Amino acid sequence: MSTEMTPTRIVMLVLYAIALAMGVAAIVLPLLGQTVDMTMIGIALFCLGLAGLNQIQSRE
Repeated sequence: MSTEMTPTRIVMLVLYAIALAMGVAAIVLPLLGQTVDMTMIGIALFCLGLAGLNQIQSRE
């Protein structure tokens, strides 16, 4: 496996990073007494879904 950062790998990294950040925020904000907007969860799920579809396409 190559460790070269191709544009596809960078996009995948960004999608996973966004999903992770939104997930962490959705957990931490209620602990701080703030409300969580469900849009954050939707963005995280969208990023994970897009990354998953990209991996399925690359395997075929």
